[in-house]
Amino acid sequence: MPKASTPSHEALKLPLPDTYEASMLELEALVGRLESGDLPLDQLLTSYQRGAALLQHCRDKLQAVEEQIKVLDDGVLKPWKPQ
Repeated sequence: MPKASTPSHEALKLPLPDTYEASMLELEALVGRLESGDLPLDQLLTSYQRGAALLQHCRDKLQAVEEQIKVLDDGVLKPWKPQ
């Protein structure tokens, strides 16, 4: 008999958010749930895996922006100065 899919397993199938900000919001909410200790044991691993995917997604977005800045600054990464 096939095992029923739980909502936590469905979380891994969800597409990653389009923006860095949306990814961070989801990651922060997920970390809050993990830290609360309220998640059932069977959802902990799935939640951790989703969090790892979100973290990598955020890192990839930041890396892409850094690469664009290098191109815009003729290949020289300069410190960003807020105005």
